Amino acid sequence: MIGSQFKDIISRLSRLPGLGPRSARRLVLFLLKNRQNILLPLIDSLKAIHENIKTCSICHNLDIEDPCFVCVDHKKSETILCIVADVSDIWAIERSQTFKGRYHVLGGLLSVSEGIAPSQLNIESLLNRISHMQNSLQEIIIALNATIEGQTTLHVIVNAIHEKFTDHNFNITTLAQGLPIGGELDYLDDGTLWTAFSRRHNLNAA
Repeated sequence: MIGSQFKDIISRLSRLPGLGPRSARRLVLFLLKNRQNILLPLIDSLKAIHENIKTCSICHNLDIEDPCFVCVDHKKSETILCIVADVSDIWAIERSQTFKGRYHVLGGLLSVSEGIAPSQLNIESLLNRISHMQNSLQEIIIALNATIEGQTTLHVIVNAIHEKFTDHNFNITTLAQGLPIGGELDYLDDGTLWTAFSRRHNLNAA
């Protein structure tokens, strides 16, 4: 018989991505057996994140500072902007060391089933940002998941950019070979991400 407190923790953990009830039970037992060196430091870290996390006012990344660590990095080029769905995509791309430009986080993807409309994404702030950057901007990379939601969102963004910036001089590209249909950026290995970035194709004619 599992106590009610343990059941509550297991139930909450099982809702996390990649975890089911069995994995959650194993994780809880592991944490309980390693209270001093893993559980307590983890609690402190989670509390610190909860109290200090901020959404970047420029790119919508998550960090303990605003602007975030990417936006204050002077080594990042102002000539190229990469549009991603979520913060996890920034982490994946940064891990692969394939991209040296700036980011913009949409905060999700369009989805009829989940009721996510264009107004709920950071598209308006994206257009405002492009407006401020367009004198130096050379390329916009739309790096979204190769899913129906991702491709739908891509087309909405491309149309919005073309409507607002009819005489733009920057290229609009998307990731190409290396990104499988149905693939999500956060699950791709570094080599696949590198290939997708290096072989991206132009969307200006879209």
